[in-house]
Amino acid sequence: MAPTQEQVTAALATVIDPEIRRPITDLDMVKSIEIAPDGAVRVGVYLTVAGCPMKDTITRDVKTAVGKIEGVTDVGIELDVMSTEQRKVLQTKLRGDRGPEKEIPFNQPGSLTRVFAVASGKGGVGKSSVTVNLAAAMAASGLKVGIVDADIYGHSIPRMLGAAERPTKVEDMIMPPVAHDIKVISVGMFKPEGNTPVVWRGPMLDRALHQFLADVYWGDLDVLLLDLPPGTGDIAISVAQRLPSAELLVVTTPQMAAAEVAERAGSIAAQTHQQIAGVIENMAWLPCPHCDERIAVFGEGGGQTVADALTRTLGSRVPLLGQVPIDMRLREGGDEGKPLVLTEPNAPAAAELRNIAGVLSKRSSSLKGLQLGLAPRR
Repeated sequence: MAPTQEQVTAALATVIDPEIRRPITDLDMVKSIEIAPDGAVRVGVYLTVAGCPMKDTITRDVKTAVGKIEGVTDVGIELDVMSTEQRKVLQTKLRGDRGPEKEIPFNQPGSLTRVFAVASGKGGVGKSSVTVNLAAAMAASGLKVGIVDADIYGHSIPRMLGAAERPTKVEDMIMPPVAHDIKVISVGMFKPEGNTPVVWRGPMLDRALHQFLADVYWGDLDVLLLDLPPGTGDIAISVAQRLPSAELLVVTTPQMAAAEVAERAGSIAAQTHQQIAGVIENMAWLPCPHCDERIAVFGEGGGQTVADALTRTLGSRVPLLGQVPIDMRLREGGDEGKPLVLTEPNAPAAAELRNIAGVLSKRSSSLKGLQLGLAPRR
């Protein structure tokens, strides 16, 4: 017996668009369904744009979903492209009817997305590795996670996540690529092929950050992480202005030279009135491969020193969230686009990063920092 129209529609409702992360039936991407008496099914599917990088994934998922229906003998897929009007309808459905200056969704009253800006005083402390592995650990625990690679000059997040696809543009809305269930955007995804440097000044950096936050369709995220450039320059100031509710995560290494600079990076919160979620000490020690003794390659105590100094500066407790040991596999995973918390979840460095991610994922019952949309009555 041939399947029914209702059965095929129900099967298609299980197919999730890989970029928007919603069923294709909800997005009006199903153009047509034809069912022959012999059980052959032909499905017409609208792609958002011509040359959609996810067309092979969508085709495979539709064939798999429909092919599971009892009575289906063959599945054919016919791809088409949405018209300009259809894309505008889709954009309105996803983001609402907004004006020319797009709003940052994470600043809206009632937004439940927790935003962490990962900062460091200087480069080379493993800030991006920490960002990627925290995001991967959170996503693996079931949270909806996004990363903004705000280190415009030193962007490295796409490589570390293995995110090779370019973003898809639907009208004036950007669909971020997804890697390891993490939505990610980076200036490196928009550059020509090759390792071309980005040569921008302050206003262009601020504009790029605003586009990453407002033009990109993030959907309903639980957590958004921003990988900031080292120091307290233009981007750090722009983040404080564009995302006043963002909490800082300060990454340092144990040696005092790095700790002093990290303290300065965290102290910006006193001027920008941001909260600091805590301090993470990376490269805390090297486990001896022969006796498991901890070798303090870069000294000891830097993370706690930064946490104590920021506590005194801000007048509120800043915790040391964890100490991540040195592990060559952490570096190798970054080069290969495979986060250590996913490939070797029980490795000491991965376990510590997963513990930190778990602490950050717990939402406080306090109303502090939550925008309630209230205004004084005249």
